Amino acid sequence: MARTEYGLQMYSLRDITKDSMRMALEKVAAMGYKYVEFAGFFDYMPEQIKLWLDEFGLICSGTHTGMGAITPEAIDETIRYHKIIGCDNLIVPGCDWSTPEKAQGVIDGLNFAQKKLAENGIRLGYHNHSREFFPNACGIVFEDKVKAETTVELEIDTWWAFNAGLDVIKFLEENKARIRVIHLKDGIPSAPECKNFDHVHDGVKGLSVGSGKNIIPEIVAWANANNVLMVIESEGLDPTGLEEVGRCIEYLRTLD
Repeated sequence: MARTEYGLQMYSLRDITKDSMRMALEKVAAMGYKYVEFAGFFDYMPEQIKLWLDEFGLICSGTHTGMGAITPEAIDETIRYHKIIGCDNLIVPGCDWSTPEKAQGVIDGLNFAQKKLAENGIRLGYHNHSREFFPNACGIVFEDKVKAETTVELEIDTWWAFNAGLDVIKFLEENKARIRVIHLKDGIPSAPECKNFDHVHDGVKGLSVGSGKNIIPEIVAWANANNVLMVIESEGLDPTGLEEVGRCIEYLRTLD
């Protein structure tokens, strides 16, 4: 059986990426990760990032890029950077939808940016946490709003969906037409009484993949069956980011 190729969200190595991006990429490649998803570039020039990607045989499968970088004033530079590093996938990792006006502003911004990015061969997606699945004080369930009022892709963070109490496989199956990439993550979820907008993240503990409560084998099987790329994100830095993401891929190799 062929080995599954995994990506890594570089936020998992935030303890070293700002000062040691080259070393971080080198170590990631040596562990067996094939793809990387950046969470900021820390003033590194795109030409340098591209040289390191090529040096270590890595592919940039996406970036987590905030709404401020895809405004009409900023999007051309964002497109230029993505083209230089060879990345055709931009994901917004969260936003402010605390009022109806702000929520609509995000939707309008996503729709504007999607068109502009598509003209340049770049896809746009949105990455959820747990709060997107619950109504906020204004009654907005933001994941539903994104699905209904945009056609952006959904980068489903399976851990945050699990933490929200969703049937993760059912949700993935229902939305698979808009899913090319998922986040594979693990941990200890919030308590049942916390399953609401204000408290769903309370008490959550991130752990390396395979050592928490998420249904990792089932998600891996679904992703493989549907040709969906799995990007590992592990947030614990336990005791360092490199050691934690090393445990993640060691565990995942037992599922091959």
